[in-house]
Amino acid sequence: MILHRYFARRFLTTFLGILTIFFLLVALIDLVEQLRRFSSDGIGFGKIAQLTLLNMPKAISDILPLVVILSTIALFLGLARSSELVVTRAAGRSALIALLAPVTMAMLIGGLSVAMLNPIVAATSKRYSALFEGYRSGVTDVLSVSREGLWLRQGGDEGQTVIRAARANPDGTVFYNVTFLDYATDGGPVRLIEAREAVLLDGAWEATGVKLWPLGLDINSEALAERHETLMIPSDLTQDRIRDSFGQPDAISIWDLPDYVAQLKEAGFSARRHEVWFQMEMARPLFLTAMVLLGAAFTMRHVRFGGTGIAVLSAVMLGFTLFYIRNFAQIMGENGQIPILLAAWAPPVASILLALGLLLNMEDG
Repeated sequence: MILHRYFARRFLTTFLGILTIFFLLVALIDLVEQLRRFSSDGIGFGKIAQLTLLNMPKAISDILPLVVILSTIALFLGLARSSELVVTRAAGRSALIALLAPVTMAMLIGGLSVAMLNPIVAATSKRYSALFEGYRSGVTDVLSVSREGLWLRQGGDEGQTVIRAARANPDGTVFYNVTFLDYATDGGPVRLIEAREAVLLDGAWEATGVKLWPLGLDINSEALAERHETLMIPSDLTQDRIRDSFGQPDAISIWDLPDYVAQLKEAGFSARRHEVWFQMEMARPLFLTAMVLLGAAFTMRHVRFGGTGIAVLSAVMLGFTLFYIRNFAQIMGENGQIPILLAAWAPPVASILLALGLLLNMEDG
């Protein structure tokens, strides 16, 4: 038990050190990139630094597997150089027993990243997107899904328009039972439009079954109401922009994602992308465990055997390969080419089995 606590403490210390280095490096790179993007927009350094800090949780979440495998490599190289691995083996501890503490810590880190880091990433990603679009264009297009239906906001030089629809088709191009509420640039409502159906075309909504009310002070809106069989409503929205407004699953907390998926399906949208993301997040602890086993398979040996550089490079390259295979499976799952559970759970399980095979071969072979 004392040995396990020692290995766990060494792994956690190494992990936090490498994580801090990557945090500073990624923050510096992102800060320079944000300065380049907004160099001609007159955005102050304080706002750019805020954007950088808001973007950091997502960046850390993305590179967590790399940090884990590097921490494992650094841990066992340090233990090998100090001959602590030799002493451990001489005491009758096998490689798998010695890995119990690092694997447990990796599972704990994975669980905390899902339960705590994921909601932080969701909150900061939303805030980052809103500020980024506001600084870049001055307006934002926001779509939200609730039990009352779909809510979409589009902006332009003439003001803002709030759009509510009872439901939509899976592509997000046809809205049903739609309400358009136009606001002037000074913030006051100027027009209300209700339509049976609205189809998004290039540069406009084609609304059918329309009733239009002008709004304003000293106006009898009902007396001036107009009915149209078809009405073209200008819009700069596109199908991709609407999908992107709600299509980023990492902008939704893992705790809220099941309800959000149910609301998407009720509204008529496809929720497959969000379901794949949910399962991928749930499988994250297993993938981090695979990174620990993979790093240990190449470095749990004495340094006098030589070839340390090749072993480290092989571990990192294989880790990157498994990471990209995981992302490829995610894309295939989102496109419906493979089942959701297979896309999410097969890569980490296969990675663990591969790492265990390499570890047992190098231990006993």
